[in-house]
Formats: sequence, C-alpha cells, structure tokens
Amino acid sequence: MKVALLDDYQGLARSMADWSRLDAEVVSFDHHLGGPDGVVAALEPFDVVVAMRERTAFPADVLRRLPNLRLLVTTGPANAVVDTDAVAERGIVFAGTGGVSDNAPTVEMTWALILATARHLPAEERRLRDGGWQQTLGRDLKGRQLGVVGLGGIGKPVAAVGQAFGMDVVGWSRHLDPDDARSVGVEPVGKEELFATSDVVTIHMKLSEGSRGLVGRAELDLMTANAILVNTSRGPIVDEDALLSALTEGRIGGAGLDVYGIEPLPVDSPWRSVPNAVLTPHLGYVTAETYTAMYADALEDIEEWAAGRPVPRVIVAPPGEH
Repeated sequence: MKVALLDDYQGLARSMADWSRLDAEVVSFDHHLGGPDGVVAALEPFDVVVAMRERTAFPADVLRRLPNLRLLVTTGPANAVVDTDAVAERGIVFAGTGGVSDNAPTVEMTWALILATARHLPAEERRLRDGGWQQTLGRDLKGRQLGVVGLGGIGKPVAAVGQAFGMDVVGWSRHLDPDDARSVGVEPVGKEELFATSDVVTIHMKLSEGSRGLVGRAELDLMTANAILVNTSRGPIVDEDALLSALTEGRIGGAGLDVYGIEPLPVDSPWRSVPNAVLTPHLGYVTAETYTAMYADALEDIEEWAAGRPVPRVIVAPPGEH
C-alpha cells in the first residue's frame, strides 16, 4: 500500500501521527502539485491519498485518471474541491477527519490580522529590524464599529472579541436571523449600511455560487478611507481586482488577508507588493493542535479501511461499504 500526504508545506505531516503503524510506504509532498496533470503524474501510483483541506482539487477529470486510488481522506469533515459524484462513480472511499470543529484557530487568526492591520505591525517590525523607529500612526478599536459578514460559528465569537475590545458590532448575511443576532449583542443591518458605517469589516462565510464575488467594487466604494477589510474565509468571496484597486488608490485604509483566489500565492502575484495590506499564507487552521487532531484521525481512517472495517468518518462509500 502506498500513502500520499499532500501539501505538507512545513514538512510536519510525518511527525504529526505514528505512520509506522501502517504496513505501507508513506510519502509526503512538501510542495503543491499544481494543476490536474501535475496531480495525476504525482499520485498515479498511490492507493491512499490524504488531502490537506482544499489545497489540492480532485475534480472528476483527476479522479478518473487515478486508477490505483481506493481511499481519499480529507482533513476536516468535508471538502468542497472533491467531486463526490466522481468519487462514487469510481468506487473510491472518501473519508474525513475531525480537528476543525472548534473554530478558535480561525477566530484568533482573524483578530491577529485586525490588530496587525490597525497598528501597522508588519511594517513597524521590519522598520525596527532595519534600524529605524516608529513611523506609522495606528488607530484605536475601542468605540469603533465592527461589521461581521456572516454571523455563524466563526462570526459570533469574532463579534464577541470585538465587544470585549469595546467595539459596537453589526452583522449582515442573506439569511441572518435578527433575533439571533441581537441575542449575542450584534445589531442586524443591511449590507450597504454595514460596509458604509463599519471601521472594520470581517468576512465569515462559506464559498458558494451565492457568495462568490459578494464583496466587489460597489461594496468597497461604500467603505470609508480609513476602514479595514479582513478575509479569513475564502479568497473568491472578494473581488480581488476591485480590492487591489481600492488599496493601491488609497480608497480604503487597509486589508488583512489570509486567503486568495489562487493558493499558494504565485511568486509574481501583485498581492506581494500591494500597499496597506497584511498578508498571511492561509494560516487560519494551521496550529499544532489542529494538525495533530486531523492527522490522528486520518491515520485511524486508513487503518480501519485497510483492516476491512467501517471507516469512522466516511463521507462517500461505495455500495456495501460504510
């Protein structure tokens, strides 16, 4: 049996679980495999693939060109870039893991970006290391307005932290329950009002056809010249060209971004030189505790499958399997 551990950028996957428990050759890939042809070329020999969240896509075209693949495990309970119909068609067992049900890592990452952007921390840290001293002027959060787009499992605790900082918090989503929002101290408002009046706007929605491009030129034009936009959800929720223009033209105060339309971010991406932005490489769930839980579950999924027993966290199973 050959097992592939994908997108192990930090080279940590082999140390996060006791893979020696498997009677298998385990190979970790510390780089992104690229497009469909690269994925197929690298993974064709493997019986089992462990995908790290949504870093590598498995559309129908890829799955049909992996004749040896019998078990696909995604870290996390679901994976939007795996074609589940094609998985079923091929008779592949598709399983998930725990490890991301606690939203604390992404909530914490959101606030790291808000604070770093509001106080220009990366620029000041670089300046200090280069021999300089303070140059920028930060802004208080207390008394400001936090606009939360998407008041769910991540949006609500993000709002609670804002309240702890003394911020007024408003919220919007297409299906927001006003009573539910008010029960956690968040004032429900319209989309336009949220963007026009908030000093910090933070996005916490799943990527779907309905949310793709949800924040575009119209929404960014409503924001004030000092307002900050933070996105720790998915890159395509924001129109990246419109946001680049707003930042380079100084029409908004700044942005804190952990997600992008193309990941890993290309070396020549304009984001690498955009002003007034704090950029992180999709670190929202990248913590030792999360990785340990996810890889432990992935190992258990493989062990149970190899032994012919029901896979604990199966998402799609061929007929007769559980």
